[in-house]
Amino acid sequence: MTARHSALCAEEAEEVVKELRAALAKAGIVLPSLGLDPVSLAREAPCPLVDSGRCPVETDRRLAGAVVR
Repeated sequence: MTARHSALCAEEAEEVVKELRAALAKAGIVLPSLGLDPVSLAREAPCPLVDSGRCPVETDRRLAGAVVR
């Protein structure tokens, strides 16, 4: 993987986080720790993962309801 490819992966992941945050906000949902996974960023040639975990049960319930619609 080239440095340019890694940079593009990181940029794309950051954009996806912004898009997901905006879409969830429209549904009245906030994922407190939504962001890029720091472990996947630490790789030699990073292609980051989106971390959407660590939210309260009520938030998960609302998220599940929004996905089913």
